Amino acid sequence: MKHLIILGDGMADWAVPSLGGKTLLQYAQTPYMDQLARMGRTGMLKTVADGFHPGSEVANMSVMGYDLPTVYEGRGVLEAASIGVDLQEGDMAMRCNIICVEGDTLKNHSAGHITTEEADELIRFLDEKLGSDRIHFYTGVQYRHLLVIKGGDKRLACVPPHDIPLQPFRPNMVKALCPEAQETADLLNDLILKSQQLLPTHPVNLKRVAEGKDPANSIWPWSPGYRPQMEPLAEKYPSIHKGAVITAVDLIRGIGRYAGLRCIDVEGATGLYNTNYEGKAQAAIEALKTDDFVYLHVEASDEAGHEGDVPLKLQTIENLDRRIVGPVYEAVKQWEEPVAIAVLPDHPTPCELRTHTNEPVPFLIYYPGMVPDVVQTYDEVSCKEGGYGLLEKDEFMNLFMDIQ
Repeated sequence: MKHLIILGDGMADWAVPSLGGKTLLQYAQTPYMDQLARMGRTGMLKTVADGFHPGSEVANMSVMGYDLPTVYEGRGVLEAASIGVDLQEGDMAMRCNIICVEGDTLKNHSAGHITTEEADELIRFLDEKLGSDRIHFYTGVQYRHLLVIKGGDKRLACVPPHDIPLQPFRPNMVKALCPEAQETADLLNDLILKSQQLLPTHPVNLKRVAEGKDPANSIWPWSPGYRPQMEPLAEKYPSIHKGAVITAVDLIRGIGRYAGLRCIDVEGATGLYNTNYEGKAQAAIEALKTDDFVYLHVEASDEAGHEGDVPLKLQTIENLDRRIVGPVYEAVKQWEEPVAIAVLPDHPTPCELRTHTNEPVPFLIYYPGMVPDVVQTYDEVSCKEGGYGLLEKDEFMNLFMDIQ
């Protein structure tokens, strides 16, 4: 038995009054996910461990079966692994967003979805102006980049920028959690304010403003940590001899690298609603021909949730169903070696709230010949009646990988 997880990032949501009190998964046309739910079994999964912020890194590591209190070291270290930055002892890595501020307000966490090419110019510029033997900026993807501070103290309170859209940024700047970390907090806040002096007049931003786009006029470092000690999935689950991760997001690619999975790049994969769904589906099909385990991650619904855009998020959910779940299922359903398929989000990203929440998420598992439960549709309400009940910690992954 081969194993495929299709993860629609942020796909779960709350009931929406304009949709007749239905959630987006209830309202969307998702014939393939509903079919797999009818033929398979469903349940709810608590992906955010107690005491952890409901970030995608926390939730995706949890889906893969990792014990968060043991291995979690923040987003920065995962970004570092993804882009090939080898952290040394004492290196503190942080996710470094390029954001848009307007006056004292954090307008958005993505600088209007800046392109990687534009951001690369800005990150190189910042490294030239603000970098040193101790401070290094590294280019990631789109608005997601990396800041490494040698000798930094990770005992910091950092607010994720996607949690505070349209809020004042100054009260949410970095705070030390102990006296020893104050120097690091001061350094980071100084970098934020200096970036706001340097970036607005850069040619990239002058061009963006002239074109009516949001300028990328500030950095926002957050999620600090040191190099983690993650056991490869092949050591946790002996049936995984070879595995792959497919994603457009550095964060998930970094988790994949630490998990011992090969990373498959798909041309045209953007992390947004316009991602190359067909390319990702085909990459998963090809990977399953040679690999035992594939983790297919699609970011689009999460970004639509952060934008608070209900119609766009509906579109991303229906695209996931029609352009990924359907083609993959149709391709593998007659294979001689069967494929177990799981579909789930990592966390909710309610359009009303425009950020992540820590409620349990619905999941489905299907493989040929299994005995189904009573659930007929895949959504947050129906799956509460599913045969698997409520799972947490590594229970989902252990259950899924025990299917042979």
